[in-house]
Amino acid sequence: MNFIVVGCGRVGAELSYRLFKSGHQIIVVDSNRESFNRLHPDFRGRTLEGDCLAENVLDRAGITEANGLASVTNSDTLNAVVAHTARSFYKVPVVVARNYDPTLRVVIESFGLQTVSSTFWGAQRVEELLINPSQRMIYSAGNGEVEVYEIIIPETWSGSTLGKLLEPLKQCFPVAVSRAGRSALPELGTVLQSGDALNISTTYDGIGALTARLSEKAEA
Repeated sequence: MNFIVVGCGRVGAELSYRLFKSGHQIIVVDSNRESFNRLHPDFRGRTLEGDCLAENVLDRAGITEANGLASVTNSDTLNAVVAHTARSFYKVPVVVARNYDPTLRVVIESFGLQTVSSTFWGAQRVEELLINPSQRMIYSAGNGEVEVYEIIIPETWSGSTLGKLLEPLKQCFPVAVSRAGRSALPELGTVLQSGDALNISTTYDGIGALTARLSEKAEA
C-alpha cells in the first residue's frame, strides 16, 4: 500500500520505518531537510522536502494514489488542515491527524477526522498506573475512551457469579475469563474463582467503579 507521512519528527520517523518494514511504499514529507536524518538507516522509502501546504507538494508526494496519510507534525493546526485537505479534496481513504493540545482535540474531531492524542492518552495511562497499579490495560481504542483491562479476581469474590459482580456496573462488559491457562467467553452465570484473570471492556470511570467493587466483600 502507498502511505504518506507528513512530518519527520520522532513520531513521523518511527511510523515511517514501521510502515516500511511492513512492506508498504512510504513517502515522508517535511519542510526541513535535516529532519530526514531521524529516519532509520535501513529506511528505503522516499523523502520530499517542502511545505505540505504549498502548491503541488502533496501532488508531488503522490497523494492521488495514496491509500492513507498521517499528518504527525508538531502543529495541531497544520495537522488538521493537511488531514482535512487529504480527506475532503483528495479523497484519501484513510487519514489520521496527530493531536498535541487536548483542548484542540474536539475542534479537530469536529471535522470528522481520526485523531491520535498522545498527550491525552499518555496522561490518562500514567494516572491509571499511579492510582491503580494492579490494573493491566491490554487494549486501548481511540484515544483511551474505551479500554480492555485484565483484572485478577480476589479471594473475597471467589464463589460469586460474574453477574453478581457486574450487576451495579453499567459501563463494564466482560470479554474473557482465563483460568489455569485456558480462556473462555464469560457468561453472567460464570462462577468466579480466586486468581481468575477477567478481561473487561470499559471506560476510565468504569474501571474505577469496578476496582472499588472488587475491594468490597461479596454478599452472601
